[in-house]
Amino acid sequence: MNGIGTGTGTGVGTNNTVIVVGSGPTGLLLAGDLAAAGVPVTLVERRPRKISNLSRAFGVHARTLEQLDARDLADELIATGSTITRLRLFRRLSLDLGTLPSRFPFLLITPQYEVERLLERRARELGVEFRHESEVVGLRQDAEGVDLDVRGPDGTVVTRRAAYVVGTDGHHSAVRQALGLPFPGVAVIKSLFLADVRLAERPDGVLTVNGAGNAFAMIASFGDGWYRVMGWNRDHEVADDAPLDLDEVKDVTRRALGTDYGMHDARWLSRFHSDERQVPRYQVGRVFLAGDAAHVHSPAGGQGMNTGLQDAANLGWKLAAVVKGQASEALLDTYHAERHPVGKAVLRSSGGLVRLARAQNPALRAVRALVSAFANAARPARTKALAQISGIGYRYPAPRGAHRLVGTRMPDVALERGRLYEALRGGQFVLITPKGLEAPEGDRQGRRALEHWASDRRTAVLVRPDGYVAWAADAADAAAIEKGLAFQF
Repeated sequence: MNGIGTGTGTGVGTNNTVIVVGSGPTGLLLAGDLAAAGVPVTLVERRPRKISNLSRAFGVHARTLEQLDARDLADELIATGSTITRLRLFRRLSLDLGTLPSRFPFLLITPQYEVERLLERRARELGVEFRHESEVVGLRQDAEGVDLDVRGPDGTVVTRRAAYVVGTDGHHSAVRQALGLPFPGVAVIKSLFLADVRLAERPDGVLTVNGAGNAFAMIASFGDGWYRVMGWNRDHEVADDAPLDLDEVKDVTRRALGTDYGMHDARWLSRFHSDERQVPRYQVGRVFLAGDAAHVHSPAGGQGMNTGLQDAANLGWKLAAVVKGQASEALLDTYHAERHPVGKAVLRSSGGLVRLARAQNPALRAVRALVSAFANAARPARTKALAQISGIGYRYPAPRGAHRLVGTRMPDVALERGRLYEALRGGQFVLITPKGLEAPEGDRQGRRALEHWASDRRTAVLVRPDGYVAWAADAADAAAIEKGLAFQF
């Protein structure tokens, strides 16, 4: 299965509604994508309607910005923050993000609430129905749909029926618990703190990171006078609900960075622990899990929110195609097949980074030094690390004998009428052909957008709505394209 699906018929009867549970970034992007495709969507959220400015994530990587670009949101988000083009790890390893083959060769530092603000605005404009202060308390499913028991703000439990349900409701997902799925894993860091503060002295860069002895601290600028501080103290690992004050944050920061930059006026102080967990299945029947409901990672590399947003980009178009009768339900199986391995890889890479960063025994420190030296000296190692952290290097499985491009991320190539990611804003597949070739019949029916290369390239490429290659052929003519695309819908 190459992620397109065959045949028609959804098996959803007359109910074509999708319920998304959880209005964090993952749920908001998914709900917006479904609504943009004409699918009725209800978004159920336990919290009151409010975008909190007290959220953990603050880094948006290149692949996520590409996905947001396909929704005409990337440039607006970039204006809310600052960018960095170099990441330093273990004080020895330096990764140059400026070499990324992307329109966004940097890491954007902006708080999660800015991402949520844009995605919520889009979802509301597209007609998503929001149900705040509503908690999932039960779930049942059959061959035709899902019954979701939702307790509203007045305590009344109402059963809502949907064709499909997606749990994007975080680490303690009620949807995952209702399915009875395990969430195996371990706590990699037992005690971290977060603080949003003002600084009397301005750090040199947008992101300041270092560790010394048993202390680690990181300071990121939000660009509006507030700074996010994250840190840990190996000598003081306590429970999440243990008291935390600004003096402790300043002490750890001074030990790790040599100064606390005159911290004052903390608007938020919080402790948490960092887990590595992944659910064994992202789909059970008509119910799916995405984002932190499906996987949680260490904060190293800042990949958690980004991975969840890419889950949503993968699942949204598939659900829409099935609900609208454009593809068989077999297409939905590719969500787990494609995204579970990526979640597992992020667990490995982020977990490896944090373990090396916290290394205390001489053997592990020697490994860290060796890794840093090798990556700095070997270009392929640096390229692979950059591709993983930024998200642009992941590819999806392709059928045996498929063209080498199938399953790969398609870069933002130049077209006769603009850029690829502008063409993807219609939410359709985009077929890119050599100049002068006419559209196959299926494209004239509006299922695919037809574009031509700006160059004289002779390859034909079918790009999925999430920016990955579904089909390709070299030296293609009109007959070859018709034949190649015949099985796609």
